[in-house]
Amino acid sequence: MTTTSSGLPQADVAVVRELAAKVAELAALPVQQERSREWQALNGLRPERPMAMIDEIPWHELAAPGVLAADELVMRTTHPFARELETQFLRQLYRWNHARVDMVVQPYLDVPKVINRPGWGLKITEDTIEQAGGNDIKSHHYSDQLEHPEDVDKIRLLEPSLNVAATAEREAWAHELLDGVLAVRMQGLSAWNGDDLTFSLWDDIEMFRGTEPILLDFMDRPEHLHAIAARLTDVRLAELQVLEDKGLLGYGMDLVHCTGAQTTELPKPGFVASHPRAIDNWTVGRSQLFVSVSDATFDEFVPGYYARWYQRFGLGYFGCCDPLHNRIDSVRKIPNVRKISVSAWAKVAKAAEGIGPDFVYSRKPNPAMVAMDEWVPAIAEKDFADVLAATRANGCPVEFTLKDISTCRSDPKRLWEWAAIAERMTRA
Repeated sequence: MTTTSSGLPQADVAVVRELAAKVAELAALPVQQERSREWQALNGLRPERPMAMIDEIPWHELAAPGVLAADELVMRTTHPFARELETQFLRQLYRWNHARVDMVVQPYLDVPKVINRPGWGLKITEDTIEQAGGNDIKSHHYSDQLEHPEDVDKIRLLEPSLNVAATAEREAWAHELLDGVLAVRMQGLSAWNGDDLTFSLWDDIEMFRGTEPILLDFMDRPEHLHAIAARLTDVRLAELQVLEDKGLLGYGMDLVHCTGAQTTELPKPGFVASHPRAIDNWTVGRSQLFVSVSDATFDEFVPGYYARWYQRFGLGYFGCCDPLHNRIDSVRKIPNVRKISVSAWAKVAKAAEGIGPDFVYSRKPNPAMVAMDEWVPAIAEKDFADVLAATRANGCPVEFTLKDISTCRSDPKRLWEWAAIAERMTRA
């Protein structure tokens, strides 16, 4: 096997550059600028129209032999880094060909730096049950590591750092694979679609304790929960400051929680690409545990802590799968929130009344519609119609994101048809 000076197989370089050239062709299309402008308008609360995306796709099903269009996802490279880029490009091209909706293809590739994050003093202790078929979704049962007041001291900052050698190696590989085709942007941590700059305070506490101990403590020991939340918030903010001081944050996010992140409001004045700040970034927050408690408990335990995190950032997205229709007033106490999640379990009209023109109404249709025994397009059409009626009546900027798709029953046409419905109804 012939390799380059950096150890990449020549055959892998050829494969990746071929795919990158196809991506570059798409990135050069005028429609990319049009879509970016539309996302900027939506995220600036001056929408030109509703926007839509599809993400968190069950790729393990779509790439399985015998599935329609699975040949478009066949891997040919062998080197781990080349396979990483090949996977990303194949999926990007697949989405463009079959389920693009309002995706934007950029003329660059973001390559994550290798950042060591030792954590916050605790390691998750859990039992899991995995689904069959290669799906990443699992069931979790966590051990309680913060049962006693003295356990709060276990939460502490373990300082993050850059792995200089590993980052330099990835950068060299990226340039060898992409120079002359796509630009390379070495990136620190961001909240584009993961947990790097996501503030999931209570989700994190739940992973350190389990659900039942927290629910009991809401009634029996609220002061203990406040002590844990305050300590973890302090540690997260201290870690954020270290990341910022060391230049380990990212910039120029294209996605935030599976939605378009393009905005004219970021980065803020004083931005330096080699040293991004929290204020130049979006953040994401969620508190899904609180689906099981009262609105008053949510108001006591969420806005105050989240406000301390969000005030460091330029813009924020709040919510996930939990219904927030009765809690918009509490979310308003969190600064810099721009998008609010309206999950499949939220009351559509009630959420629209609370959100109004002040935030982006970020609708999450129920992914079960593509997982049923039979795919019924009318279900998707009704969801769009109901949401569009409610948001128009209340002046809400609105986006739709079909995500958390654990299965489409190995029938990718269900996803393609949802995307076609989304394009038709958001452009009507």
